[in-house]
Amino acid sequence: MNMKKSLKAFVILICIILVIVAAMTFAGNYKSNPADIEHYTTDNQYILDDTDISGHRSGGGIAPEETMMAFKNCIENDEFKVDVFEFDLHITKDNVLILLHDDTLDRTSDSLEVFGEKDIKPEDKTYDELRRLNMGAKFETDNGEKPYSDLKGSEVSDDLKILSLDEALDRLTENGDYKFIIEIKNDGELGKKGVDILHKTLVERNLLDRVIFGTFHKEISEYVDKTYPDMTRSTSIAEVLDFWRAALTDSKTYTPPCKVLQVPYCQPYKGLGLNIATAKVMNYAHAHNMAVQFWTVNNQKDMEYLLSIGADCIMSDYPDLLYKTKNR
Repeated sequence: MNMKKSLKAFVILICIILVIVAAMTFAGNYKSNPADIEHYTTDNQYILDDTDISGHRSGGGIAPEETMMAFKNCIENDEFKVDVFEFDLHITKDNVLILLHDDTLDRTSDSLEVFGEKDIKPEDKTYDELRRLNMGAKFETDNGEKPYSDLKGSEVSDDLKILSLDEALDRLTENGDYKFIIEIKNDGELGKKGVDILHKTLVERNLLDRVIFGTFHKEISEYVDKTYPDMTRSTSIAEVLDFWRAALTDSKTYTPPCKVLQVPYCQPYKGLGLNIATAKVMNYAHAHNMAVQFWTVNNQKDMEYLLSIGADCIMSDYPDLLYKTKNR
């Protein structure tokens, strides 16, 4: 009898799990009717009638990410255009902000070969030391080719070397009125120092009103709010979840923490049922004067859907595909 009860309980548990998985999968893949999207009068410059195209990691799917080569590919290519450049910053040992997504240099460069050790962090080296690296060493095309992997030393062009914030902004401000999504990757005191340098740079260049700042670290968001209230920032992960719960319940007491809601539209988030891309939550965001920007969207059908419901910005590793999808 006990065995039968145990088996029955096990079957019930499996059924419950399957129901939950099915519900989460449905929620994650649910698509609204674009006709249900409402339009609001707003003073938020990031809420748009025409979706911005953003090169995530500056078009890291079609050129080595966050290098000058990637920027040039987006700027000089006649086949597509971007409106927004998205990139990430780390601080070096000598307090230079450089472009890099990961906490270490292993995935994207030949740092193991150059420095003879794994897990080198930008804060461990000076800017000049990091300039020895080939930042295209690990880049692989969709065809599986690695066109820059064999370049060493003097063979590595400036277009493939580590890039400072100043070098990136020098090039980008020469070629148009681009907007920027810039994330500080460091946490703690290094992250705060990075924010100080970034804010000073943007003010000196008169770019503050063209930048959305991002971070995954709560203490850095709080530091920005307290120290630099003139800097537009996006939501943290916790703030996205707070927004999502408020939108689903149509909360009347929700207060937006910032002007820009940046949310994932990719796995595993859709599989977990975290789907911000519905008319209900899009309307709730815009009604609360929050722009909605999605990352990292590399699937064409996802691009088509997000364009149809009026996403304010879509970030993609393949801005060329996003541009063609939007303009076909």
